[in-house]
Amino acid sequence: MLRSVLVPVDPERPDQRAIERAASVLRAGGLVAFPTETVYGLGANALDPAAIARIYAAKGRPTTNPLIVHVADATAARELVATWPAAAESLARAFWPGPLTLVLPKRALVPDAATAGLPAVGVRVPAHAVALALIRAAGVPIAAPSANRSTDLSPVSAAHVERSLGDRVDVILDGGPARVGIESTVVDLTGPRPRILRPGLVSATRIAAIVGPLAEPPRELATDAPRLAPGHMERHYAPRARLVLANADDASVVALVRAARARGEIVGLVSLGDLELPADVAARLPCDPARCAAGLYATLHAFDDEGCALVVFEAPPLDPAWDAVRDRLTRASTPP
Repeated sequence: MLRSVLVPVDPERPDQRAIERAASVLRAGGLVAFPTETVYGLGANALDPAAIARIYAAKGRPTTNPLIVHVADATAARELVATWPAAAESLARAFWPGPLTLVLPKRALVPDAATAGLPAVGVRVPAHAVALALIRAAGVPIAAPSANRSTDLSPVSAAHVERSLGDRVDVILDGGPARVGIESTVVDLTGPRPRILRPGLVSATRIAAIVGPLAEPPRELATDAPRLAPGHMERHYAPRARLVLANADDASVVALVRAARARGEIVGLVSLGDLELPADVAARLPCDPARCAAGLYATLHAFDDEGCALVVFEAPPLDPAWDAVRDRLTRASTPP
């Protein structure tokens, strides 16, 4: 089977020849996986419906799930949207480049294929030298969801992309591990008040400090309805192993672990400090939301590589600072 072309690039000073090679693939309608500070993205020309269709086919992604469009700066973002309110300007100044996506009414040049037929588009400026160099060299905005099969663990390394997508992508730019480690915060600016569609490390508290009180987040949609933002599938960000969230005194999880080990299954344990259970593979992540997020997907990928059938993850604290990590874990987990 043919494999993607894997091209190593310096994450701080990417080689322009490698960048131009990938940019030419994008301009020709191909797919390029590239690093951002959040996760690796699967990129295509955001103005080319046929190229966008290749993203959906490669990922097995429902066409009801919109894409985020990556641009080089706020000026480029304004060229894609019909309105640019004061809230957008304030948030862009505060958090771009960075892990924040703004959803705004789109202009006609943005294909409906990129937005799941919705009248708004999500735009962001990534904080990664490779991603920015690629956008500028391509000369077009880049639509890019995470570079993995739909609903699977997001990739935070080029190796994760290669294992998940194989020959479904033309070029993979290997810029090392993603440092933020989870997807961007998505803020909807199409209504009377901003609202968060997907939590991320740019917290609701920080956003509200700039734009004022936020509207309530949307309720979950029917299965076949267009998503308002990426990451709204009922099951998402999931490892191959069954993932269960547990507290230190959860007797049902203890019984679950014992039963799995009695069947000869490999059991993994991720602790934030308090959870202790018998396990074949164990890891400890910092009890700090940003540092935990940075290691979250990499740890779960490693447990999949170990062949874990069950992974018990210590439930994060019930604190708004943990909303992003809790969201990813809740969507990936099943009840014990």
